[in-house]
Amino acid sequence: MIAGIGTDLCDIRRIESLLEKFGDRFTHKTFTKNERKRADSVATRGSSYAKRFAAKEAVAKALAGPNTGALSWQDVEVVNAPSGLPQIILHGKALKRVESRLERSQTYNIHLSLTDDYPYAQAYVIFEIL
Repeated sequence: MIAGIGTDLCDIRRIESLLEKFGDRFTHKTFTKNERKRADSVATRGSSYAKRFAAKEAVAKALAGPNTGALSWQDVEVVNAPSGLPQIILHGKALKRVESRLERSQTYNIHLSLTDDYPYAQAYVIFEIL
């Protein structure tokens, strides 16, 4: 059953500006160590960070519900499978929020699609309860 859908469009130029202006202060607050390592290893650094930023926003929208508070940026992590497929790993409040919506013996899946076409990066998320 689809339990939530989220999407976000991020201006890559905005992220590039934040990277230039705040550097590590911005990246360490917003992205996990693994996300920073991945984004910093590609030539299109701004685009990589923008896609991850959009994914975090889309996940927050997909998991939103009545009386749910904000999530920490670190609670939602975008990783890549060996095949390159982007995936979401939840931590902290985000994981607890999902677990609170599951019935006994239910599991969940978060489907993630990322794309970019300068100057925009987009993420689309489907939160599915199995």
